[in-house]
Amino acid sequence: MSAGTYTPRPGAAPLPRMIAAQTALETRMLLRNGEQLLLTVIIPTLLLVLFSAVDIVDTGSGASVDFLAPGILALAVMSTAFTGQAIATGFERRYGVLKRLGASPLPRWALMTAKTLSVLVTEVLQIVLLTVIAFALGWSPHGNPFAVLLLLVLGTAAFSGLGLLMAGTLKAEATLAAANLVFLLLLVGGGVIVPLEKFPDAVQSVLGLLPVSALSEGLRDVLQHGASMPWAEAGILAVWAVLGLGAAAKFFRWE
Repeated sequence: MSAGTYTPRPGAAPLPRMIAAQTALETRMLLRNGEQLLLTVIIPTLLLVLFSAVDIVDTGSGASVDFLAPGILALAVMSTAFTGQAIATGFERRYGVLKRLGASPLPRWALMTAKTLSVLVTEVLQIVLLTVIAFALGWSPHGNPFAVLLLLVLGTAAFSGLGLLMAGTLKAEATLAAANLVFLLLLVGGGVIVPLEKFPDAVQSVLGLLPVSALSEGLRDVLQHGASMPWAEAGILAVWAVLGLGAAAKFFRWE
């Protein structure tokens, strides 16, 4: 046996392994948080079941679940990529977690990549759960699966950028209040449950430019009406994604 066989070889793990480990950690932390579970799973599920079973809002012709399911999927994306991520990242920044992680062998861009991947993993679980429930309620979707996937990815990018921008510029308490307030406002006025046609014409044009409205209407066009690709809504989401991620990269403060 040659000398040095058991000599330690200190050094950072390969970058893909570090990102995978951080992604797994971020996902576990997200799923163990009771408030995050309330936002990401319980509220969307309750809204889908309640408004599908009880005729509270006029959703037009056809089954209520056909209108509601796409909007609830958009709400699920917003709750995880924006609200949940903003609050969690904001308090990590306050407690100095981000500062310490930023000094670790894991590059800062890789940390943000891991956070985004954990959001995607959580969204997959959300979408599977909500889809199963919607099918049980009689949902009959149709349309281009690629268009649905593209809209969900663009929506995730848009909401992630906005969530990280909020978490990286505001204090943790302000982020908590603002993120929850925005969630409630967009839930009511973003076309998730109440059709945009129910709002005055002057308001509709403004609400239609919101990311949750674009995602809701885009998913509804594909899954309910069978559109091939709602390019207008995809374009709105792409603009929000570029602006949000660009602003977050420029203005995010780690301390």
